[in-house]
Amino acid sequence: MRFSEPSSTLVATTDEAIRSPWREFIHTFMRNPVALASGGFILLLVLVAIFAPWLAPWDPMTPDWLALSAPPSAAHWMGTDDLGRDLLSRLIYGTRISLYVGVLSVTLGMMAGVLLGLLAGYYGRWLDMLIMRGADVLFAFPGMLLAIAVVAILGPGLNNVIIAVAVFSVPVFARIVRAATLSLKQTAYVEAVRGVGAPDHIILLRHILPGTLSNVIVYFTMRIGTSIITAAGLSFIGLGPEPDVPEWGNILAMSRNMMMAGFWHISVFPGLAIFVTVLAFNLLGDALRDTLDPKVKS
Repeated sequence: MRFSEPSSTLVATTDEAIRSPWREFIHTFMRNPVALASGGFILLLVLVAIFAPWLAPWDPMTPDWLALSAPPSAAHWMGTDDLGRDLLSRLIYGTRISLYVGVLSVTLGMMAGVLLGLLAGYYGRWLDMLIMRGADVLFAFPGMLLAIAVVAILGPGLNNVIIAVAVFSVPVFARIVRAATLSLKQTAYVEAVRGVGAPDHIILLRHILPGTLSNVIVYFTMRIGTSIITAAGLSFIGLGPEPDVPEWGNILAMSRNMMMAGFWHISVFPGLAIFVTVLAFNLLGDALRDTLDPKVKS
């Protein structure tokens, strides 16, 4: 028995040493209460979006003419808008649209930005200067102003809102990936792969891109919240989808004429939905940064 104890200790130590990066990530993530709370809330939003037809107590487009601008009650838990439509049902269906716009727009911006950042950081010279100067031009405009300009050119509509939000996401992803690429292409293993004659696309996709993903994932998560609030802002000023579409910005815009009349619920609930959702994505992004960034963990 005396000789078995060191052996068991060695096995435990070896098991810790060979713990995979994925298991290490899960272990660290699960110990962060903020990560669990924000991730759980976002998962709840996804489930609400998927099962919206079964969760919504009313048809979001059908008015109740006997309850125009009605306050919260047993029949309408969050009240109704000025057309008698159930506010809770419209918020539930609006979860679908807001998440769709946020995730798709950031995904498109990420794909373009990652590609441009890889090319700029790896090849440098005139290509780097061209891409980065283009990014500087986009950075010269505030994000919301740039989105308004894009929608003004393309015209209002849900798809154009997605394009507008994607455009102002591109330069940040490009800068993040470029900075990581400049560092990674000088490492010994990349030099070794280049020395054996590996083509550039293999080096970029297999050896440099994976090293940039931790920063991209963190910013991707936080950018979704920014995109949701930007899309809601565009809808609020009339540059989003049609006014009757149950989107959070549209719902909030419908309350502009009702806020001063004492119908507080029409603006409070959609505003609270936007606020809590954006906060959850930002907190999740912070938690992912703390988990994935070795400088933070050290």
